[in-house]
Amino acid sequence: MSHVVQGYNPRTGEPFGEPVAKTPDSEVDRIASAAATAFSAWSVVPAADRAVVLEKVADALDAESSLLVETADGETALGVPRLTTELKRTTNQLRLFAEVLREGSYVEATLDSANPDIIPPRPVLRRVLRPLGTVAVFSASNFPFAFSVAGGDTASALASGCSVVVKAHSAHPSTSRETARVVVDALRDAGAPEGVFGIVYGTESGVALVKHPAVRAVGFTGSTGGGRALFDLAQGRPDPIPFYGELGSVNPTVILPGAATPDIAAGFAQSLTMGVGQFCTNPGLVFAPESIVPALGEAVAASSGGAMLNERMCDSYKAGTDALAASDLASVVSSGVRPDEAWAVAPLLFSTPVKVFEENLEKLTEEHFGPAALVVTYSEPSELHSVLAKLPGTLTGTVHAAESDYAEAGAVAEILRHVAGRIIFNAWPTGVAVAWGQHHGGPWPSTTNPLHTSVGATSIRRWIAPVTYQSWPDALLPPELQDANPLGIPRRVDGVLVVD
Repeated sequence: MSHVVQGYNPRTGEPFGEPVAKTPDSEVDRIASAAATAFSAWSVVPAADRAVVLEKVADALDAESSLLVETADGETALGVPRLTTELKRTTNQLRLFAEVLREGSYVEATLDSANPDIIPPRPVLRRVLRPLGTVAVFSASNFPFAFSVAGGDTASALASGCSVVVKAHSAHPSTSRETARVVVDALRDAGAPEGVFGIVYGTESGVALVKHPAVRAVGFTGSTGGGRALFDLAQGRPDPIPFYGELGSVNPTVILPGAATPDIAAGFAQSLTMGVGQFCTNPGLVFAPESIVPALGEAVAASSGGAMLNERMCDSYKAGTDALAASDLASVVSSGVRPDEAWAVAPLLFSTPVKVFEENLEKLTEEHFGPAALVVTYSEPSELHSVLAKLPGTLTGTVHAAESDYAEAGAVAEILRHVAGRIIFNAWPTGVAVAWGQHHGGPWPSTTNPLHTSVGATSIRRWIAPVTYQSWPDALLPPELQDANPLGIPRRVDGVLVVD
């Protein structure tokens, strides 16, 4: 077994960059223990000061953008324009959480006055959300910045007051190493406690990290199989810990009759092939009238694929789509262009009638990670109601409708909200805005916990837990709960939301 993690260039299949040594269990223990020690200091740093630190990390990443993007392109083949945008999204995430910290409502400060006249009598109760401890963050292969070393899980966990240990993804070790270097240096320069952020390499180190007693929660973005294995490991500990995994998603799109025009095809193909289809929100399942299938097929045929992130993903995509093409469950509508690159694939569009789909739903809802989609054809929208309700949990559900379809669009949305975390109207699901109102989650298997999001301001809630202080003197309370509200944050006082 190799003792190093080696990155590869997906365009050539050749090694890229210097190999990175796998982290032995003894070093995982040291890093996790150091993170736990740093947590004691970091968790009591005032929120406004943590905000400044996050902004300094963002500034440092921006300053190193040329090197980071060049390195990531060599290991992922995602292209400089896409990676430049993704890195900016990553630094904007850090800055968003700086805003969250200064605004303060994320701690849900709640104050109840004493009332001896009710049954049972009520003492003085003050409730607030406090950080959990050290968080293990597993990097994603398809987002080497935004969902990796300095991505949303890391940003939200550091913002909450937790320390972080990242498990680098094996597909981009050089990018991970360079990003971690920038983060560590920026944290040190900003005065954050030593060890508040660490990184480990290699599959075995990830297992050791989940099992380590210092780790109090886990964030994961990746495959359903890998996520389920780690979820079971987290739950099987002597002290089970929260595991927030984002896994597989087919992202159903319903095109209603009034919207089934040729214009919709170009948007579909663009969304399907973005990033070579390696988006968790890729529109892999489309319900549409038969009349629009030729236009969708032509748009896919005119599109180009590209190199997948690694050889395993390339092989998996080819095996899955070849099996579907060879089955009697769906027919190939069209195939796009396959570039002459080592791990390149072509976009593919399949089609099947809604009756066949419903009878073989489990097989036909398997995710083929990459630029492939299945169009399920229907005659009347009412045919979709029962089958949509049976879909597996998914991150997004999309409805395309004309004004004449509004009644049906509302009915479809009501069904989709039970299986999807974000419902989209007349747009495509790729592209997840980093905002206060974003929800990026859904029922199993899209995530392991449908109540939480991995993108947006409220993703910070994964790393904080409630504590109630009963009858404590004001001077000994956290500032969020003191009578004078020295932080000036929104609070609920005797049931009334008060915004200073």
